[in-house]
Amino acid sequence: MSHHPSYTMAVICTLGGISAYAKARSMPSIMAGVGVGILYGIAGYVIKENKDYGHETALAASTILAGSMIPRAIKTKRPVPLSLGVLSVGVGVYYAKKIYEYRVGV
Repeated sequence: MSHHPSYTMAVICTLGGISAYAKARSMPSIMAGVGVGILYGIAGYVIKENKDYGHETALAASTILAGSMIPRAIKTKRPVPLSLGVLSVGVGVYYAKKIYEYRVGV
């Protein structure tokens, strides 16, 4: 079940990048949105198939997304960067907890 947040974030990021491109013709937005979406999608697939490093991949995608959205949210105070920043931190904490549980054996 831990693959669901990753798949959800994959859809959100991909649709966000596409909508940013449609609205402002921003190539960096579509490339980043689809790129991070693909990374979340790969993580979800790897987690679902019980292969190694799926949670770590999802945590990396969350870190990338948070690293780009949190400064933008602070600067612009707009709802989309703020929402993506909060979501990425939440999902990142979830996957960090999963990694900790796996490594410690909780």
